[in-house]
Formats: sequence, C-alpha cells, structure tokens
Amino acid sequence: MSATEQQPAASILIVDDTPANLLLLVRMLTERGYQARPVLSGKLALEAARAEPPDLILLDITMPEMNGYQVCEQLKADA
Repeated sequence: MSATEQQPAASILIVDDTPANLLLLVRMLTERGYQARPVLSGKLALEAARAEPPDLILLDITMPEMNGYQVCEQLKADA
C-alpha cells in the first residue's frame, strides 16, 4: 500500500441507552478518525451488527429490555 492510499476508518458500534453517553463517545471517536455508529438499544445493536459487522463493539451492560450480556450472547451465537 502506498503512502497516498488510506485504509478505511475502523467501524465502532456504540451501544448505550443514554443519549449523552452516545454523543460523548461519538465525538471522541470521530475526532480520532474512527467511524462511530451509535445505537440506543440491544435490539438495534443486533440489527446494525448483522447489516454491517463492526470492527469493535462498545456495549453498555445495564440497559432495559435487553441487557449487554444478552446482546453479547446473541452476537456470539450468530456466526
């Protein structure tokens, strides 16, 4: 790869039910060149991960309806 070619930014899926946390993390990661993909729930996280698998997932553990452990279990079960 030559110096003029750039690799695509790493995709980071951010899962948190608190909008202020999402805004802060998106701002911090975007400033550092990452592609931040925020979602507000475990269900949306599963849909987003299946549609376009991220390079990394930052996952809140304490969320209503589907907690972070449940999201993680479903992600691991889906090849």
